[in-house]
Amino acid sequence: MSRIGRKLIDIPSGVTLSVDDGKVMIKGPKGELSADLVPGIEVEVEDNAIRVTRQSDDKKTRAFHGMIRALVNNLVLGVSSGFERKLEIVGVGWRAQMQGTTLVMNLGYSHPVEYNPPEGIEITTDGPTKISVKGIDKQAVGHTAAVIRGFRPPEPYKGKGIRYAGEHIIRKAGKAGA
Repeated sequence: MSRIGRKLIDIPSGVTLSVDDGKVMIKGPKGELSADLVPGIEVEVEDNAIRVTRQSDDKKTRAFHGMIRALVNNLVLGVSSGFERKLEIVGVGWRAQMQGTTLVMNLGYSHPVEYNPPEGIEITTDGPTKISVKGIDKQAVGHTAAVIRGFRPPEPYKGKGIRYAGEHIIRKAGKAGA
């Protein structure tokens, strides 16, 4: 049996769960999220905890057991505390700032790069070289951070670019020189 799928999910105070027609809906203080269930996987509430079980031991159902448990856990964490991803800009003269809800970045191009976040995502700048992406949907937060990083990914020679906070960039040696 899946080790991840067996683990119970604790329900924090203020979070409610409902299951109808193969769909899990979770409401909490930060908002409401839902996810579709795979046929053969069931979600049950018992003693202030969520248990994810499977009906059979065929290969496909076993494969989805741990994944559905992880998705439901991410929904519970999102509506109770939310998710955050931090980015850093490395480069001389490169900076980011918020203009209303638009993130405007100067990244060494001939024009400023503007990015409007999707609905449900909040972007803030903590100084000119720090960007913070927050939201309740873990997938949307990670995707938004990846899109922002994609405007100028870190390069291996000088390490310039947009990187995740704490990300280690493997550096390459430059030309040997004469």
